[in-house]
Amino acid sequence: MDAGRKHWGAAGGGRRLVCGAAAALLLIGTGGWVACAPGPGGAPAAPLAPGAPGPAVAARLDLPWPEEGQASVMVEGVGSLGSRGGREPLPIASVTKVMTAYVILREHPLKPGEDGPVIEVDETAAQESFTLSESTAPVRTGQRLSQRKLLELLLLPSGNNIARLLARWDSGSQEAFVVKMNREAAALGMDRTRYTGASGLEATTRSTAEDQLKLARRAMRDPVLREVVALRRTTVPGVPGTVANTNLLLEKPGVIGLKTGSSTPAGGNLLWAAEVGSGAARHLVLGVVLGQRARTTPAEGLRAALESSGRLVDALLRDLPPALSVLGDRRAGA
Repeated sequence: MDAGRKHWGAAGGGRRLVCGAAAALLLIGTGGWVACAPGPGGAPAAPLAPGAPGPAVAARLDLPWPEEGQASVMVEGVGSLGSRGGREPLPIASVTKVMTAYVILREHPLKPGEDGPVIEVDETAAQESFTLSESTAPVRTGQRLSQRKLLELLLLPSGNNIARLLARWDSGSQEAFVVKMNREAAALGMDRTRYTGASGLEATTRSTAEDQLKLARRAMRDPVLREVVALRRTTVPGVPGTVANTNLLLEKPGVIGLKTGSSTPAGGNLLWAAEVGSGAARHLVLGVVLGQRARTTPAEGLRAALESSGRLVDALLRDLPPALSVLGDRRAGA
């Protein structure tokens, strides 16, 4: 459950990238960051080579890691900047919905600007929108909403009812959909992750910071998912006002996603994405914090996750560009 049931209110630049033989270079988005595209047949992109410069860049940084839970940060095309807190799987709450959206878009791809098929809201999803014990999105029985709009209601206000609705639409039942979620996790090498629901409400859905970064790398290569998680708010046809994104980190310059998650057992969790640098030399940075103020309240946990993530983002915005000069030093000495 995310804190707050509803929230209403108003190219490369000459850089080098090391990819496995099965992967291709891919320039993504207007920001000019570079990634390893999936290999043939949708196989996961090969990991960065052992000589990737992540450790050398990390050595030039003094990141303000959270004192509790888990955290991990990486720079696409550079490598890991480090992890803290071990590798014991933790409840991830609504961060789960990144995998839900990823599976939906794998099964039903959309192009930027496309709304996709129209999906009818069933009685279950409509009744669940009045539940006070979990985060939901306002929908009514018989309402017809596009796949794109439902993805927005899944990822911005973190609608648990929308997660389960999309699961039933895709697979007939949430249980059948969860099989697909776990199959995708295995394909991505998320070997310490187990999904037990589409929404993240269940405390039995567990993962690690490092595993969630594997998913984030792949998810941010889908242009529609990338567009949705960058939205600060959306609207629901027939409902006055707007629905706000629970990810308040989007207020920081350069932050372009991804997803919040909070519950009493999980504490506060945040999977985030930011572009750091300037002009064509921007780098995609992915980070995750898990288990912030666990076993308190969802609101307190989410606030702590946003604060912990915000400190990391601030430090990276300030210190990462000069730290990346090590890449230029290596080229000059080659």
